[in-house]
Amino acid sequence: MHPYIGSGPYCYANSLAMLLGPDAPSPSVIEVLTGSPFGFALIAGRLPFFDPYGWDPDRGLDDALDLLGWTCRRDGEDDADRALAMLREAVEAGPVLAGPMEIGLLRHLPGMTGPIESDHFVVVLEVDEALVRFHDPHGCPYATLPIPDFLAAWRADTIDYRSASYPMRTAFRRVREVTVEAALRAALPDAVTWLRGRADVPVPAGTVGGAAAVHRFADQVTDGLDPAVRDHLAHFAIRVGARRLADAGTALAGLGHDRAAAVATRQARLVGSLQHDIVNGHPASAADTLRQLAPTYDELATVLG
Repeated sequence: MHPYIGSGPYCYANSLAMLLGPDAPSPSVIEVLTGSPFGFALIAGRLPFFDPYGWDPDRGLDDALDLLGWTCRRDGEDDADRALAMLREAVEAGPVLAGPMEIGLLRHLPGMTGPIESDHFVVVLEVDEALVRFHDPHGCPYATLPIPDFLAAWRADTIDYRSASYPMRTAFRRVREVTVEAALRAALPDAVTWLRGRADVPVPAGTVGGAAAVHRFADQVTDGLDPAVRDHLAHFAIRVGARRLADAGTALAGLGHDRAAAVATRQARLVGSLQHDIVNGHPASAADTLRQLAPTYDELATVLG
C-alpha cells in the first residue's frame, strides 16, 4: 500500500484543517471522517459521484467535527447586505469557513465565467470596503475578489444541498479531547451504514446508489456519455473519488483493519484507472472497470461490519 500525497479537490477538508489550526488532523483523515469514501451515487440517474447515496459535504463536515470533539456555529442569510454585515462581524473574531459556494462564479479561478452547479469551500480572512480576501484551497492562498463577485458565488443558488443562502461556519471550539485513532474507529459504524445505504437522509428524486447504480452507470458509459458528464468525471469525480478511497485504505490499515484496507485500496486502484480511459475515450475498458468496482462496496461493508 502506498499512501497518496499530492494535490486534489479536497476543498472542505483542507478548509476545515485550516480552521482547526495546530490541533487539526490531516485533510486526508478529515475526508475519511466525513464518510465520503464509503459509497457511490448516480444523481438524477445520470451524474456520478464516488461518495455515498444521500451524503453531502455539509453533513460530512458536521460528522467529522463531532467525531473529532469539535463544535462550531452555522449561519446563513437571505439578504446580501445582511450577509455581508454578518461576514464582516464574524471575520473580526477570526477566520470564517464560507461554503458551499458556486465555484463557477469564483472569478479569480481561470476559466470560471458562470455557474457550473459545483460546490466549493474557502476560508475568509478579511473584508475591507471593496474586497474579500481568503485562502482558496484550490491552490490560491490570499486570493481576493470584489465584494459583489464574492457574494454572487457565496449565495450558492445552484447548490442543491445548501441549508441557507450565504452559508458559513464560525466559532470553532474543541469540547472534548479525541485522538485521531479514536475518531477513526468511532467513524466505522457510520461507514458501514453508508455502504449499505441509509434511510435517514433525504435523497434527490431519481438518485440511486450502491452496486446497482455502478452497473447502471457502466451501461451509460458503454452507450456514450454526455460531454458534460465526461468532463465532470475527468476534471473532478475520478480524481476526488480515487483519493478518498486511497485515504480510506491508509486509515483502515493504520487501525489494523487489513482486509478492509485491501478492499478500499483495490477500489482506489479501479477508480484511479478510470482517468486514462475516460480522458482518452475508451468506454469499453472504463465500463469493465466499473463492473469490477460494483461488488466491492458490499464487500467492504461485510469486512468492516
